[in-house]
Amino acid sequence: MANELGIQMVDLQSQYLAVKDQIDAGILEVLKNTSFIQGPQVSRFQQELEAYLDVSHVIPCANGTDALQIAMMALSLKPGDEVIVPCFTYVATAEVIALLGLKPVMVDVVPDTFMLDLNKVKLAISEKTKAIVPVHLFGQCCPMDELMEIANEYNLYVIEDTAQALGAKYISPKTGKTKSAGSIGHIGCTSFFPSKNLGCYGDGGALYTNDSQLAQKIKMIANHGQSKKYHHQLVGVNSRLDSIQAAVLSVKLKHLNEYEQARQNVASYYDQQLSILNWLSIPTRLIESTHVFHQYTLIVSDEIDRDTFKQYLQERGIPSMVYYPIPLHLQPAFEQPGLVEGSFPISEKLCKKVISLPMHTEMNQSQLDYIVSSIKEFK
Repeated sequence: MANELGIQMVDLQSQYLAVKDQIDAGILEVLKNTSFIQGPQVSRFQQELEAYLDVSHVIPCANGTDALQIAMMALSLKPGDEVIVPCFTYVATAEVIALLGLKPVMVDVVPDTFMLDLNKVKLAISEKTKAIVPVHLFGQCCPMDELMEIANEYNLYVIEDTAQALGAKYISPKTGKTKSAGSIGHIGCTSFFPSKNLGCYGDGGALYTNDSQLAQKIKMIANHGQSKKYHHQLVGVNSRLDSIQAAVLSVKLKHLNEYEQARQNVASYYDQQLSILNWLSIPTRLIESTHVFHQYTLIVSDEIDRDTFKQYLQERGIPSMVYYPIPLHLQPAFEQPGLVEGSFPISEKLCKKVISLPMHTEMNQSQLDYIVSSIKEFK
């Protein structure tokens, strides 16, 4: 039955077919004018995303990892400076820190929300600490009011990694104001990898900020350190969003709200059906953030072997993913003296207990019914 239902972790083809005419027209426009790099589609998408996020400046770039690296270069972080990151995250968050000769300082996360444990962030701050990178993991925002208070107290930069939460809204418990994920810290960074909530048909990324001087520096760094052709004020990189990807993103941005609603509908159904099971935990919602469900991630209880459950789903034709099976401090690339198994117990346990279910904009009721009924029959 599962094969007949065609359940996929992400269904990009069906999403494309729903907007095919618009996508094809956008790509054809690029092919006709042949402005493949820095074409009008890029500036148009930039302006559209600025309006959507209500930020002053969006700077498109080649991918989300580049965005993080450019952000740290723009903030003039120097070799030896320390940058605080969650231990439970994708490697790119720490990778760029190491590439720049900075030191990633890992901090454990809150067990039910997967976000940086802000109490432990304070303990990790030293005289060498220059920045914090909160990761808005799986689709909702970190508690940014508290994090910004810490950053202000210790004069630290905040670079928001919002690759999984573009479109999520943070509602400040203190002011009641609503802001987009990535627009609260000094710089926000995102990815347009095809499977993201707003994904292109290749690689792509962007940075955003409300600081005009910082925006100008980011633009220069992303374009070989030049503000004028052949005049290089800074050491930069070559990181550009190409025109075809911008054309695709312009079309999909117009549908992003409906995409998010579709994901939230799937998540609500999962919640309703799976919350009655005492051997797994459904995703915890933060009251100060909307959730755009880049992933729908469960935590299985101690008596359940996660990998046995994953194999069971596979045998039923239900794909699943583990984000992430190994915490940063146990990755050979990020070994540090004194950091061993047991150093970050929450992250280590989550790596053994989390599992993400199919989540995308094209899921239908038959697929959902089959997935939840199969899960209910597991135990």
